[in-house]
Amino acid sequence: MFEQGQVRWRRFALVFVPALAVASVLVGATAEGAIGASFVVSGDTFKVSADKLQGQGFVQYGSLVENKKGQKIPVAVSGIRHATLTNMCQTVLVKSPVGKVTIRLTAGTGKDPVVAENMIVDAAQLQGNAVFTNIEAGRDAGTLDAVPGGEGQSGMFGQQARSVSMENFKQVSWAVNAATFKLPGLKLTVEPGAHECF
Repeated sequence: MFEQGQVRWRRFALVFVPALAVASVLVGATAEGAIGASFVVSGDTFKVSADKLQGQGFVQYGSLVENKKGQKIPVAVSGIRHATLTNMCQTVLVKSPVGKVTIRLTAGTGKDPVVAENMIVDAAQLQGNAVFTNIEAGRDAGTLDAVPGGEGQSGMFGQQARSVSMENFKQVSWAVNAATFKLPGLKLTVEPGAHECF
């Protein structure tokens, strides 16, 4: 039982710890800031919410991620060249030897928002009240160019926009890649029980 709990904690570390790297390179970016690396996802999704997300340069297309067992998981890939998130919350719910535990990270709760550059998200679910400007829906995913490194497989459906604004932003994700992630006012807590962002 304890060994199983240890494995779950290691999975948590793979998902959550990268988000703690303030203004650092999370995944090998190219000299131009493009994100080209991918990684095996853990067995856990994590939740992210924000009062408001604003982005310059947006792409979206379908893809697959793979877990350690080799299972293929369908995802909606969303890329934003420059994103800000106001009052951001991120949680992952893990099993431990003492039961369910919520790891919660908050940032951007003051005057300075969270800032991400060249962010690529592998999402299982996304919701909010969104406004897109200059949107191109139905564009070949292999030709998307609004975000460096944010193109999909040629021949597949894709869409992109010059900008996106979303209020009451909620997202369930498998993975996030970003060239940089700045988290002002970072706070990390560990709470027994389920206390997710939403």
